[in-house]
Amino acid sequence: MRRVSRPVRNAIHSSEKKKKSGLPPGTLIYTGDKVKEKTKIKVTDYTSDRFNSEEFKEIQIDLTKIEKPFIKWIDIYGLTQIKVIEEIGRQFNLHPLVLEDILSPNQTPKLEDFGNYIFAVLQKLSWNQEKEDFDYEQISLILGKNYVISFQERDTNLFNPIYERIHVPKGKVRVMGADYLFYVLIDIIIDDYFIVIEKVGEDIENIEDILIKNPEPATLQNIYRLKRSSIELRKSIWPIREVINKLQREQSNLIGDELHIYLRDIYDHIFRISDLLENYRDIIFGMLDMYLSSVSNRMNDIMKVLTIISTIFIPISFLAGFYGMNFHYMPELSKPMAYPILIMIMASIALVMLYFFKRKKWI
Repeated sequence: MRRVSRPVRNAIHSSEKKKKSGLPPGTLIYTGDKVKEKTKIKVTDYTSDRFNSEEFKEIQIDLTKIEKPFIKWIDIYGLTQIKVIEEIGRQFNLHPLVLEDILSPNQTPKLEDFGNYIFAVLQKLSWNQEKEDFDYEQISLILGKNYVISFQERDTNLFNPIYERIHVPKGKVRVMGADYLFYVLIDIIIDDYFIVIEKVGEDIENIEDILIKNPEPATLQNIYRLKRSSIELRKSIWPIREVINKLQREQSNLIGDELHIYLRDIYDHIFRISDLLENYRDIIFGMLDMYLSSVSNRMNDIMKVLTIISTIFIPISFLAGFYGMNFHYMPELSKPMAYPILIMIMASIALVMLYFFKRKKWI
């Protein structure tokens, strides 16, 4: 059975606080743990009939120059090069606290409207087969009038399906505005939550089978790991629900009226995910009671068997003790068949008692 464990996010938070301790607000320092990931910038410009994509390691052009009706998507993965993030902030006039949040992973998902751009922080969840654990990664998004900027800690190929959709001429992404691209990026992040929730459901089924058949101490440890993981998932899912809800209510000229129907759909998805998670959490808490009941029933069965064995041997022990008394004059000593008859009587007593217990449905 797959082991489910809690990510060591508390340790990350502690390390994060040490790195930023004493520094003024807006100080740019990367506090994540993916220090080996080099920064890369992928710039994609497209319209309904034209498309261009380039990749850079350093910003050598003015990214704010966007010819109408082009939409520009700037995808940045790897946040270790602070100068690249600073240059992005300078060109697009981003608030220093926004850049600080981008470089500080493990932020709580949130949405902020700065007037000329909208800043969103989301948590990407995925299942790591090698570690047999959940991977958490912060994705930061910025929506402007005709551009979208995405920040990832590492290249996870998360947005590859979106690039494939952009390559399709006259596709939905190509004919819609930057707000639709912003929605699509959020949607693909939330779709991965269904995969994570499915993994939790599979673990619950596996543990339930073990609880019914043969619960062991390791089973209790797996239940607690699953419980902690569900708490961690809830910390990521519920804030995203508030982000989508706030995005629906946001009165911004950056979000067109035609996008609201898509936002309602994505809110429905995150609502279903959170509802499933709440149901799973109830099941997990119930499994703790089920484990204790199973262990108690197993102990009762063991005690019942031991009690039956003891009860059967009580009359037999009495007869054996009675005839084991060291008296010289005993009538049976002169009869050679006395002891075989006594043994048959003992066996008969045991059989009669077993029949009685079976009749009473005690065994």
